[in-house]
Amino acid sequence: MAHSHSHSSEKIGWAFFLNFGFTIIEFIGGWLTNSTAIMADAVHDLGDTLSIGSAWLLNKLGTKSATKEFTYGYRRLSLLGALINGIVLIVGSAWILYEAVPRLSNPEMPETEGMIVLAILGVLVNGFAAYKLHGGKSLNEKVLNWHLLEDVFGWVAVLIVAIVMQFKDWPVLDPVLSIGFTLFILFNVIRNLVSTVKLFFQASPDNSLLQNVTDKLLELDAVIDLHHLHIWSLDGEHHVATVHVVSQFESKVEYLELKESVSNALQKFELSHTTIEIELTSEECRDVC
Repeated sequence: MAHSHSHSSEKIGWAFFLNFGFTIIEFIGGWLTNSTAIMADAVHDLGDTLSIGSAWLLNKLGTKSATKEFTYGYRRLSLLGALINGIVLIVGSAWILYEAVPRLSNPEMPETEGMIVLAILGVLVNGFAAYKLHGGKSLNEKVLNWHLLEDVFGWVAVLIVAIVMQFKDWPVLDPVLSIGFTLFILFNVIRNLVSTVKLFFQASPDNSLLQNVTDKLLELDAVIDLHHLHIWSLDGEHHVATVHVVSQFESKVEYLELKESVSNALQKFELSHTTIEIELTSEECRDVC
């Protein structure tokens, strides 16, 4: 298990340094070629670099045990990383739109030869990074692999547009492509940012999860009622649940059977942490809210 975790961390580290190095090249290349499309893809790759860096850090911290201060461990750092990533991408995307929109009415011809070279390099670098993460078992590796494959397709689009402009005097294609990239980035960033903020405020990670848990527990014959059911997520993947279960039992055996049946009912939801308080019908709940 330790070897598998170390191998996963090594592969994510490879992808991070490849993406980080190439993002710097993209910004320089976008400036030299006067291409807003390459600049837009550079912003996209910057977001992926931040995502990969956050995943790499989390992957390393995931080996650390919980402490007296951080009793749930360090998983919520991924939410902080997602929030920072979202803010950076929104600022970067706003800058790209500010540069690209005016070019629709007054397009400038970019340096197409440089665009072609960068596009080929982009396909190779992102393709190699995706190859390094291919076949990964962890959720981090799988998600990041899709991000990198998405980058490969983006660079293929830049390559096609650059080749077209090499033979046709259609400079408007460059800002059109950059605006398309940027709107695609913004759509996904805003959607993910909304989900991240909700998790920060301890919203239920899935609208149906709370109701499904409620229904499953109330199906148990020994459960008369339940209240104070709270479900939240540490990082969008590992969920926590607490609930007060009202029952009536006459012996220790019935009490143990109740605990086992509740445990079995919750097992299908794959919750990382659960806290179950069992109350008798004659008891008054000590929690008032």
